[in-house]
Amino acid sequence: MQKLTLTVLLLITSLFTRGAYAQGASTVPVNITISAIAGMQFDLVRFSVKPATKVKLVFNNADDMSHNFLITKPGARLDVVNEALALEEKGPAMNYVPKSSKVLWSIPVVSTNQSATLEFTSPTEPGAYPYVCTFPGHGFIMYGVMYVSANSSMPEQKTDQNLPPSRREEKSAAANPATDHTKGHNAIHPYENVAPYMYRIFMDDSGPASIAVNLPKNLSYCWDAGSCQLRYAWSGGFLDNTAIWKGHIDANAKILGPVFFRENAAHSLAIGSPDTPPVPEFKGYKLINRFPEFHYIINGQHVYELILPKEDGNGLVRKFRMPDAKSTVWFISAAVNGTAAYESSAGEWIDGKLKLTPAQAREFSVTMTNYSLVFNTRRKK
Repeated sequence: MQKLTLTVLLLITSLFTRGAYAQGASTVPVNITISAIAGMQFDLVRFSVKPATKVKLVFNNADDMSHNFLITKPGARLDVVNEALALEEKGPAMNYVPKSSKVLWSIPVVSTNQSATLEFTSPTEPGAYPYVCTFPGHGFIMYGVMYVSANSSMPEQKTDQNLPPSRREEKSAAANPATDHTKGHNAIHPYENVAPYMYRIFMDDSGPASIAVNLPKNLSYCWDAGSCQLRYAWSGGFLDNTAIWKGHIDANAKILGPVFFRENAAHSLAIGSPDTPPVPEFKGYKLINRFPEFHYIINGQHVYELILPKEDGNGLVRKFRMPDAKSTVWFISAAVNGTAAYESSAGEWIDGKLKLTPAQAREFSVTMTNYSLVFNTRRKK
């Protein structure tokens, strides 16, 4: 009898608690504004609401690339990201939103300088509800979390495993001038179109998370943030983005010049042995005199790479920093589509591969001179 009475009391308490959430939910919604910004990230990386609360969420796209916005069930972000990738050619028509029970709410693809609004009632069940952009290649690094909590509590930001690693600092990356490339929500590009400048855009012969950089000396290159490597470089003009600006969401940018370098290796860097398969992880970038320095991890080793034009305009200078290097590092030159000469500031060349000790790898540069560029420069003279 006592056990039955306790069960009834627990049931009544549960129903009363759920009813309290529903009755306590204000008719005036909580207003949340989230913007997609440069660096493949959200400016607001987390927020908290109480259970059964009306929410009005405005999603702004202040970036130079299209994004969508999905809220998933707890722990389901990566599953939803992979389901979106599996859509393949069906993706654009579905706004890269998979038909999945793990997706709670979604906003379709939003173009640059556009916005969309989502209204919903937060779940009654407390927990961490991820939000993510599932545009191809974005969802592995572009995400945040909505906490549903009766007391609006959230864990300490620097230990919050529901945030991207680069956003676990106490100071928001969106408020940090070293990483804020948007200059306001109305900017189509991060800064004036005077080299160096960059677009994050779809490119031929590269992954979906591509970054195109226009350098001085009429040189440009394509960086693949998915595989964390320089894909190719070209001379002459920069990009024709006409098809993309017209709203063709499955279009690629077209390069305006001949390719003088194309990477033909799995990755330029190898740790320990030149035959070690690369395991890359993109961590973002920061601007140094407006040139992006990319931060990524290869097989557990942090790497910082800055790509500059040669002073004579006949190639590229790749500056590497590996401050915590503990193993032998190899730079593998496997360029195709044009002959090139390589020089390094440190290390020993062995059969076309540069071998560096951990001390040498902490800071070194590789200079690539392309013979076709040298010939064109001499011909112009």
